[in-house]
Amino acid sequence: MSPAPALTRERIDQLIDDHFRYEATDDVDAVVASLTPDAAHHVVPSPVGPIRGRDAARAFYRRLFDALAGEQVTPVRRLYGPDFVVDEVLWQGRVIDGSIFLCDGRTGSVTFRMLHVFEFEGDLIRSEQVWCDLAAIQAQLGVGACDEVAA
Repeated sequence: MSPAPALTRERIDQLIDDHFRYEATDDVDAVVASLTPDAAHHVVPSPVGPIRGRDAARAFYRRLFDALAGEQVTPVRRLYGPDFVVDEVLWQGRVIDGSIFLCDGRTGSVTFRMLHVFEFEGDLIRSEQVWCDLAAIQAQLGVGACDEVAA
């Protein structure tokens, strides 16, 4: 059996842009369908920690969509490999449930940098790791780093 052909930048862009569109419209089923059945998913600093598989991803995304309301995503840069991409964006929106960012009881508008690392298996995402600028989020929600440690 020959290996699957490498993904083109155009195809990678389409896969990621579709995934982001599903997220933007809170379409849990489409987001989950964009993942391999055993996909690894980790959002730093989510209190959930790393998860694996579509069922765990479905539960995570339901919680995420209840906790955030995105308004705008501005691309910063995208770096490509043969079966992976690093995607940096500036995210703007509203935090409805601050516990998703370790800010219990806090809500408000935020703007922060977000870095995704996607790995692909064919036309599906086999791994999605996301890093959010927690210090920026907490500062905008009125939680100082020292306050968080002292609490």
